[in-house]
Amino acid sequence: MTKVRFAPSPTGKLHVGNVRTAIFNYLFARKAGGTFVLRIDDTDVERSTQAFEDGIRADLTWLGISWDETFKQSDRFDRYEAAAEALKAKGLLYPCYETGEDLDRKRRLQMANGRPPVYDRAALDLSDAEKAAFEAEGRKPHWRFKLSGNPVQWDDMVRGPVSIETSSLSDPILIREDGSFLYTLPSVLDDIESEITHIIRGEDHTTNSGAQIEIFEALGGKAPMFGHQALLVGADGGKLSKRTGSLGIADLRDVEGLEPMAIMSLLARIGTSDPVEAFADVEGILEGFDLGKLSRSPARFDDEELKRVNAKLLHAMPYAVAQPKLAALGADKGEAVWEAVRPNLETLADAKAWAVLIDGPVTPVIEEADYAEAAAQHLPAGELDGASWSAWTNALKEATGRKGKQLFMPLRLMLTGEARGPEMAVLLPLIGRDKVLKRLAGEAA
Repeated sequence: MTKVRFAPSPTGKLHVGNVRTAIFNYLFARKAGGTFVLRIDDTDVERSTQAFEDGIRADLTWLGISWDETFKQSDRFDRYEAAAEALKAKGLLYPCYETGEDLDRKRRLQMANGRPPVYDRAALDLSDAEKAAFEAEGRKPHWRFKLSGNPVQWDDMVRGPVSIETSSLSDPILIREDGSFLYTLPSVLDDIESEITHIIRGEDHTTNSGAQIEIFEALGGKAPMFGHQALLVGADGGKLSKRTGSLGIADLRDVEGLEPMAIMSLLARIGTSDPVEAFADVEGILEGFDLGKLSRSPARFDDEELKRVNAKLLHAMPYAVAQPKLAALGADKGEAVWEAVRPNLETLADAKAWAVLIDGPVTPVIEEADYAEAAAQHLPAGELDGASWSAWTNALKEATGRKGKQLFMPLRLMLTGEARGPEMAVLLPLIGRDKVLKRLAGEAA
């Protein structure tokens, strides 16, 4: 069975970059009828917080991304220790005593001599006496995994055939001097023991995958299939700006007021051969989802496009779907009001502002008192309805000789105080006769 995972670190908030990886994994699992695992990578105990973890879970839930299994790496340190000991016993995990300054000096010297800055494996030549001397000085070793030096190849689900020459890589550090684990060993062991079948992540992990495949094999596991999607860039093709690149999902929800399906719709489609559409539900995205449609070129993220997708969603949203959202905002004024205002919405919060036009108080903008008086005189008698606007404006046209913008714009300004907004034919009966007359008289109502 297909099984994938999304593995965020609770050291910060979810943002458009890493949530796109979550979306791809979630859609891949659902399309295959497989299992989606949420793994919390909290081995960095100093920076990981419960607040960030709770935020990650809340953001994913809001987006509509549910998980079938979940666990935290901090509950599995004993398993990582056992795996490390197994690698040491095989001679594949070896201690190194160079300081950060030592390694930096080596790298600078290699580059000055035109050589790639690859670790020289000097630690493999240390005698027991030399190791003991370092220990006596108070040095603690960091531990590196010994790569084979052979090419590692796989058929990437996005990039096609990939070959990584491990001879061109430094042996990766798996354990720091303080005994804490870096990302690689816990991740590989978790993937083995969770029986992950596919790993979908950013292309910045492609080289890492070459080394990790060897660790999979060293631990007796089978490497999953890999898919490395191109990373996000800004709308102009440059690096994502700080505002968009680091903008958290919580900010898109709470500050920008965007709909979860707008975010899902955009991030699932940019960088693919399919056009961006505004999907009302995940099922619509799933229908055409295929990793094979992902381009090798970077995906362009445009926050203005995100806003346009959000507006399209709202313009097509039925009242039954909008009602609980409106109620939460204190902006539920019934289906008739929703139908009137939704074509003008960019975010759902805008509905509250438009509802004020109906309930008031609205301060009218009256630039021509004579026209306001004429408008009041020619307002159709009785209860206003869907035909009242047409009857009213036709009567005013005949009485004043006005037409076009000169006829309609002053009426809108007098009744709403705004130069644009919902269709007046729909809005007029919702405002009601009493408030219409008060506003035409210049009163805030």
